[in-house]
Amino acid sequence: MQSLIDIRARISAGTLTPAGALDLCREAIAAREPALKAFVAIDAAPAIPESGPLAGIAVGVKDIIDTADLPTQMGSAIYEGWRPRADAAVVARLRALGAVVLAKTTTTAFASLDPTQTRNPHDPGHTPGGSSAGSAAAVGAGLMPLALGTQTGGSVIRPASFCGCAAIKPSFRLIPTTGVKTYSWALDTVGLFAAGVGDLAYALAALTGRAGITAPATASNPRIAVVRQDFAQAPGPESVEALERARAAAEAAGATVFDLTLPPELASAWERHATIQDFEARQALAWEYDRHRDRLAPLVRGHLDAGAAITPAAYDDARRHAHRARRLLKDLFAEFDAILTYSAPGPAPETLASTGDARFNRLWTLMGVPCVNVPVPGFRLPVGVQVIGRFGDDGRALAVAALVEGALRG
Repeated sequence: MQSLIDIRARISAGTLTPAGALDLCREAIAAREPALKAFVAIDAAPAIPESGPLAGIAVGVKDIIDTADLPTQMGSAIYEGWRPRADAAVVARLRALGAVVLAKTTTTAFASLDPTQTRNPHDPGHTPGGSSAGSAAAVGAGLMPLALGTQTGGSVIRPASFCGCAAIKPSFRLIPTTGVKTYSWALDTVGLFAAGVGDLAYALAALTGRAGITAPATASNPRIAVVRQDFAQAPGPESVEALERARAAAEAAGATVFDLTLPPELASAWERHATIQDFEARQALAWEYDRHRDRLAPLVRGHLDAGAAITPAAYDDARRHAHRARRLLKDLFAEFDAILTYSAPGPAPETLASTGDARFNRLWTLMGVPCVNVPVPGFRLPVGVQVIGRFGDDGRALAVAALVEGALRG
């Protein structure tokens, strides 16, 4: 994979130009994209800034995020060829930092569940995950050093785990969603994919203007709670082994690690994630549902059908449960620095008809807390673990993730 930090270091040292860095991406795309199918549009002649903290960094942008110079088609025939007049706020910020928006990456329709044409970069018969399929696959295949995705259930962390790259779903609203197609305004979160945790920290610090986010190489003796989310059904053996390897590596690196069973209030909130998501999606996509229902992909249409049957009373009840759970989780974080848990039920399933299961991600999206996928080496297909921090403490989450990542690499 291409490391953002390594590219920036070479540019600073004068051994690589920003244009040369873009050429490396073009070469990788030419070699792998025909089989990978991670992109829906590529800018053949982008402007290449010579300065800025992200100069020379090619970025893939999930195709529900507006770009003024490339189509934004939402993974849906309804928006085929649609061209926004303006960049989304996060895209405008990337350009201001010197990054090059090189391509739009595939998304499931409206960031729901209908699979894309993208293949897993480690085995083309396996799903890359979703909904941020193209972004995860492009970074996992080494086509570019940075990509944007979004997460409403598990659409950043799960595909990152399946495709073997690092990723962060930041604290809710840390990155603005202005110019991003809404599915659920209470859940949608813009996230990042990169080769490693340090790359994520560098990019997130630059994007948000918060230098303190930059993760150090190690964290000093963190307290880590291992959570298995028993309410979410059992994971596969690879995920169990990955979590145990990550736990042992963290302990060897000086962390204090202990088991934690979450209180039942958090399980109750997890059960209500779909109520909030589907009720809001039915309203957010009301025009598409009311005017173009027959053109909607089948799985997203089914979710919108379900959303139409949810009462405001059920939605309000779900929001109250989520609010109570967030307050409780905030109190729990007084006892530890981070949570370590599964990123996905296992490696990417051997199918292109499904994007996999987000059951180990939904609670943390609902809680709005920062989540980082850390790949665990040693498996035939990628498997990751998830490091979770308290709300607003993205730097600490990244620091603990960096410790786990470094310890796993030995």
